[in-house]
Amino acid sequence: MRLGNLARDYEMRDPPWYRMLFANTMTAPLWLVVRTYLGWQYLAAGWRKTVGTGWLNNDGVALKGFWERIVQVPERGSPPIAYDWYRDFIQFMLDQHWYSWFAWLIALGEVAVGVALIIGMLTGFAALAGATLNFNFMLAGTASTNPVLFVLAILVLLAWKVSGRIGVDRWLLPALGTPWSGHTLRAYEDARHGGGFPGRQPAT
Repeated sequence: MRLGNLARDYEMRDPPWYRMLFANTMTAPLWLVVRTYLGWQYLAAGWRKTVGTGWLNNDGVALKGFWERIVQVPERGSPPIAYDWYRDFIQFMLDQHWYSWFAWLIALGEVAVGVALIIGMLTGFAALAGATLNFNFMLAGTASTNPVLFVLAILVLLAWKVSGRIGVDRWLLPALGTPWSGHTLRAYEDARHGGGFPGRQPAT
């Protein structure tokens, strides 16, 4: 009990505007628009790779060609990859022929992220995966729409509690619960049958 009081004394509370934007269910329609746009971008990109040539067939030659191009260091001008450690990482994957299976991971990963965001299922995890994809594309020297998608994905991730409210997460998150609260499907089922809301004292 004393430990809990000590934690509350030193807790840094979020400002009202932050809670309103990222934790209030009233903003769920806003996040529905953002995540649907974001999900469609991922889904479209992944679908083009899935039905195209060189990603899920031909041993990922499309990704191989992309990696071979970005690891080049021109005699003049700046190389596509600004960081040597990332260029070495891409070269290592090239030498190991990882493009043959990594192409599947990227293409199907984009499709999965897109679908999850559109239907609002595990929205926070989907946004994190999408942001990771965009971040790696930017490290590889590809700008395009990646900076905008990265920022949107981070915003959706910050709003994970409500960004999937109009979607599957409305039922999935309460069912799964959170590790630190102990609110699981069993607790919510007990509450529905008169056991009270989990974690709260019954009203008197």
